Amino acid sequence: MSNQLIDPALLFRMEVPVQYWDGKWTPKGLSLSEGYRIPCFSELSDRPIFADVRIGWNELGIAVQASVKGKRQVPWCRETRLDESDGFHFWIDTRCSPGIHRASQYCHRFLWMPSGGGPRRENAVAAMVPIHRARSHPRPFDTKKLPLKTNLRHDGYQIMGWIPKEALTGFDPDEQPRVAIYYTVMDRELGWQGLSLGPEYPVTDDPSLWSDAILVRE
Repeated sequence: MSNQLIDPALLFRMEVPVQYWDGKWTPKGLSLSEGYRIPCFSELSDRPIFADVRIGWNELGIAVQASVKGKRQVPWCRETRLDESDGFHFWIDTRCSPGIHRASQYCHRFLWMPSGGGPRRENAVAAMVPIHRARSHPRPFDTKKLPLKTNLRHDGYQIMGWIPKEALTGFDPDEQPRVAIYYTVMDRELGWQGLSLGPEYPVTDDPSLWSDAILVRE
């Protein structure tokens, strides 16, 4: 990271397009093409870029795909220590409320890890994580119903996940095509790659620091 006193990403309210995806989840997971790639504005702060993040949507939910490269160590993942684990962390406010500083029932946090589950910590993990300091929480959802597929590689891993609309309180693309999102790929070896601001700011708790996202149909 640079030695700038203020992160340049703090000076702007970022907006990203999220493209419509006409595919569906299969036993092999899913595949999002280059057109679904989400930018990483943390480049403005000279943060490392080591992951390719892609997101798509349709009326049934949201598809996510994250590919991490450049690792020499195995991912550090613990199902009992989600906040500290390597993986893909994703936040979404289905009603896009940029003026609030504490999460509402429309604000969600999801996490996918390539390992960390099971007796030997070899199983991939998908979780819905409560947001700290939230004023209210989304309706409960059984995280065992969050489809997940991972591919381990010699220098990293790929995560593919699906968030069904039943897990997204307030998700209504027709009435509310503008949402707010934030993501980070957290890695103890490679660092923190976030959509915009870094961990020096309360991005994990404060929806006003997330970015606008437009659910694009064309």
